[in-house]
Amino acid sequence: MPAMYALTPRCTLPPVHRRAPPPCRAASPTPAALARADPDELRSTWPQRAWMLAGSAAVLSSLSASASLAADSGSYAEPLAAALAAYTVADLATGVYHWLVDNYGDASTPLVGAQIAAFQGHHRHPSTITRREPCNNLHALARAVALALPAVEGAAAAAHAPAAAHAFAGTFAACVVLSQQFHAWAHEKRRRLPPGIEALQAAGVLVSRAQHAAHHRQPYSTNYCILSGVWNGVLDRHKVFEALEMVVFFRTGVRPRSWDETQAAWMEDTSGAAAVTAIAVTDSS
Repeated sequence: MPAMYALTPRCTLPPVHRRAPPPCRAASPTPAALARADPDELRSTWPQRAWMLAGSAAVLSSLSASASLAADSGSYAEPLAAALAAYTVADLATGVYHWLVDNYGDASTPLVGAQIAAFQGHHRHPSTITRREPCNNLHALARAVALALPAVEGAAAAAHAPAAAHAFAGTFAACVVLSQQFHAWAHEKRRRLPPGIEALQAAGVLVSRAQHAAHHRQPYSTNYCILSGVWNGVLDRHKVFEALEMVVFFRTGVRPRSWDETQAAWMEDTSGAAAVTAIAVTDSS
């Protein structure tokens, strides 16, 4: 009887040593930030109101400069076009920033660690944003505008920039700050929306509840833009963020969180009476 041999394929390539994926969503300091917010933490404080006032003053100063220059030139078409462009670019900017903080860094990351923790905690308890008072919700962005916009305006004035430049800067800053309020309305129940907001969402002027609800489904890798959402379709259809993630991975070896299975601590909490209904597409209340 002929001898039988077991043939075992061999490979001359060196073995691939796969490193363990990084912890999903955040480092150890972050989970504490995912606990339900205390009611006092949702109320506006006087320092937060002060930052909102400072940010609003910076925006109004910028738009006033634009209006004054437009009046001197007798033409308002360019500033209005610049404002529309700023509104569109601001939506893209919110998407890029949202993608970054959702996928990279953790609570210990310098400068933006607190925002990373807050965005990821938002995935755990999405409806909390609807209970925040306006200054509480917007003050961090208003602070950034209050510090950055005067410098931008000073440079524009020194360069004798036209009215359109001031209009772009002021409108962009205002839209970035207000995007967080539009984000909150995208989680709010219909019956609690201010008059006219639902119509603006339906018209695509503000990001809609249905569109933003798609972002809150695993792996949380689509519909990042939260101003009007006009860029979401283009970015997702052409897989722009997926391409950027590949570039980051091949250059640095850092994986985005959306590539890994979401840890339970970062998934939406749907237990108890606080189950999130604000992002449900079928909510008809």
